[in-house]
Amino acid sequence: MLYVLQHRLAVVSRLLLAHICTSSSSVFGLVFLSCPRFNIPLTAAASLAHGEMDFDEKQSFGFGGNAMMAKLSRFSWSPFLFLITLIAFLSFQITTKTIYPIKIAFSSTSKTDISSDARTSCVGFFGELPERKTAMSIRDFGGVGDGKTSNTETFRKAIRYLQRFGNSGGAQLNVPKGSWVTGSFNLTSNFTLFLEEGAVILGSQDPKEWPIIEPLPSYGRGRERLGGRHISLIHGDGLTNVVITGNNGTIDGQGKMWWELWWNRTLEHTRGHLVELKNSNDILIANLTFLNSPFWTIHPVYCSNIVVKDMTILAPLNAPNTDGIDPDSSTNVCIEDCYIESGDDLVAVKSGWDHYGIKMARPSSNIIVRRVSGTTPTCSGVGIGSEMSGGIFNITIEDLHVWDSAAGVRIKTDNGRGGYIANITINNVTMERVKVPIRFSRGSNDHPDERWDPKAVPVVKGVYIHNVVCFNSTKAPVLEGIEDAPFGGICMKNVSLFGVLSSPSWRCEFVSGFADEVFPTPCPQLQNNISSSRCSYS
Repeated sequence: MLYVLQHRLAVVSRLLLAHICTSSSSVFGLVFLSCPRFNIPLTAAASLAHGEMDFDEKQSFGFGGNAMMAKLSRFSWSPFLFLITLIAFLSFQITTKTIYPIKIAFSSTSKTDISSDARTSCVGFFGELPERKTAMSIRDFGGVGDGKTSNTETFRKAIRYLQRFGNSGGAQLNVPKGSWVTGSFNLTSNFTLFLEEGAVILGSQDPKEWPIIEPLPSYGRGRERLGGRHISLIHGDGLTNVVITGNNGTIDGQGKMWWELWWNRTLEHTRGHLVELKNSNDILIANLTFLNSPFWTIHPVYCSNIVVKDMTILAPLNAPNTDGIDPDSSTNVCIEDCYIESGDDLVAVKSGWDHYGIKMARPSSNIIVRRVSGTTPTCSGVGIGSEMSGGIFNITIEDLHVWDSAAGVRIKTDNGRGGYIANITINNVTMERVKVPIRFSRGSNDHPDERWDPKAVPVVKGVYIHNVVCFNSTKAPVLEGIEDAPFGGICMKNVSLFGVLSSPSWRCEFVSGFADEVFPTPCPQLQNNISSSRCSYS
């Protein structure tokens, strides 16, 4: 409620300034109001309304001393203007195509609606939300939702048919209530896959319906086995403008068969993901439940403008490598408002494996992970790496809630990885009963083949961690860099770890940085006499 009031107060400030000033212009995407003696960007007006502008900033925008009040005092605030302002305060709604608060409401018709939402959102990474001109049901193609009949060819036939509408308004395939067994199928561009309430897509238990495809070039081989890999249940390559959504329908990979092959060491090829989109852009995955992926659940690779929002992702806590969401060598990715339980990282940012990733040099960048919550007893809430050889930078992780997990946030790398990790911001994290709340780790000794270069060491620099609280963790943070490539620019502020049970002392090696308002007392490597101004906190 407080956020909503602050947001509307910011709106009112814009309205008042619009009455005060007489003309406007646009500079670099910001609207400036041209007043007799000063220009005020609307972003500054919003900061003033939120109480976020300090004295020096006010001086720089002409708010020093009583100058602003003197300027405003010349105006008479008539009852009429007050009434207009009050009406605007109570009823104004803002829509925008950029990264601002919006909420998505989905329908099984071809239309998608947008309305305002009080919470900050990065949904704008996706761009325009589509309205499909052609909508059909899987039943129109002979689909049978009895939980037994294979619909593999039905899904493939339906999408081949709907592909013809890609350049004439796009198409939507509706999956009605029922249990629809299928093997792998490929999506198409300008397309929406919509699961109605009660609809469940079930992954086939026949491995032959998950064909073998080529390994990713940034990995050089299957992640688990040499050679090719099983295709994902839902797959796409070279696509644009794709939506996978519904009224909280379900996609269940039925992964137990695949986990048993892994446990029994009888797996011949790397397991398939539940959803993998490759070389694609403008992708939205939202408002569904994903269950029991054979391997990583959502894997966008070599993609841009990806939004994963309002998802529930579940797998047994002992299910191997069932990561929730793994953006890989991708840029402009928004992951928000998701609940995840898995046998591996809830979210893992990746960018290729050793010399294959170095050669491809396709980084992951401009990624926001926001309002994600969940548990994983073996891994981390958000992991960066360990496959990071193409580079990872400009990552924002905020409003994360993790419990009963091995780690809260973790940076993973090793000799041979090469690449870099830079400009990582982690803010507002809450943890309970997490073994190691903050961990930088090395030495996974995990390489694709014998051609990896032990001299290829990663560069890790610029990791900003602030506003973190953890209750009843087992150990204090473990920060282990690499001897030939120390991790630098580690900045921590307002980090409180209460109830550390067994080891309250930090373990740090080959790292350097700065810490302020951190409890328990951090390791000496973070107590260097450097200015706190070198750390950027917001």
